[in-house]
Amino acid sequence: MLRLTPKYHLGQVLRHRKHPFRGVVFDVDAMFSNTDEWYENIPEESRPSKDQPFYHLLAENDQSYYVAYVSEQNLVPDETGEPVGHPDLSDLFGDFEDGRYPLQFQLN
Repeated sequence: MLRLTPKYHLGQVLRHRKHPFRGVVFDVDAMFSNTDEWYENIPEESRPSKDQPFYHLLAENDQSYYVAYVSEQNLVPDETGEPVGHPDLSDLFGDFEDGRYPLQFQLN
């Protein structure tokens, strides 16, 4: 069944099901909208379906901070209750509270 309504929301802290990283959702695509080249670089045996929401995360692992693009099937809620340390978080969100980040818009 095709389900394009995202399960997760902006500001939510998620972790990857297989890889050791976690991050905060800052954008959601109802369906895959990255490049074919990006998609083809995923090993075929672990390549996700394009017909599902994909999430843009301000991500972190033990070595670095980066932006990740991850299919819904590969994400689960982060249950640690710990904030994410990505340096760009304060550009988009308010302070970590109740396990999530509230959206924060600053008009210039």
